Amino acid sequence: MALRISGRSARAFLRATYKPPTLWIKQARLATTSSLPKDTPTPRRRSITVVNDTGQVPWKTLSLGEKAARTTQQSFNLGLILLGVGLTGTVAYVLYLEVFSSTSKVAVFNRAADRVRKDPQCLALLAGTERLHTKREISAYGEPSWSRWARNRTVASRNETDRAGVEHIHMHFYVEGPLAKGTVNLHMTRLPGQKEYEYRVLALDVPGKQRVFLENRDGERLDQRKQGKMFGVRWN
Repeated sequence: MALRISGRSARAFLRATYKPPTLWIKQARLATTSSLPKDTPTPRRRSITVVNDTGQVPWKTLSLGEKAARTTQQSFNLGLILLGVGLTGTVAYVLYLEVFSSTSKVAVFNRAADRVRKDPQCLALLAGTERLHTKREISAYGEPSWSRWARNRTVASRNETDRAGVEHIHMHFYVEGPLAKGTVNLHMTRLPGQKEYEYRVLALDVPGKQRVFLENRDGERLDQRKQGKMFGVRWN
């Protein structure tokens, strides 16, 4: 027996069972959201201190105390950098004054030693006259050292300034050749306003031999005084 449904009953049935599309979309979203795993909580970061700060945490996320710690650390690092730059500049300046400057002790020593090596009289005393000698055969060095393995020997020198503002350098070192050894004495002065020192005395002393003067302005000045003065009266 067939079941007949009137039109009015069919419309009522459709109204009861009909769901709009927006409701289906909401239900689908709720089902999808409920099926996803819940977000894991983010791990709590370690607090920033002066010791463990690496600079990776953004500045805006730091607390007031952490900002103070980072500022302290960066200030300390900047101080170390400035200290290193200052020490490097000081070492470079001292190295220039002691080695590379034309008025340094090393430069004065090298120039004086070269003059002794090139002087024919000095070569004859230190290396002999039997054959032609070169300056390479003459060695120059400073004070004797207790260690025979020491290569760098201190050169004895003294710097002073007199009442007139004249700067003086007094130095002595040793030279040695195939034949003999000797001592070189020098005295240099620099007047106020001058850039370079001038020789007053540069002499070689070899035991048993007469002193060899390469420069002797002090002696020349003394001779001029003696020649121009007789019986206490200056005649020139």
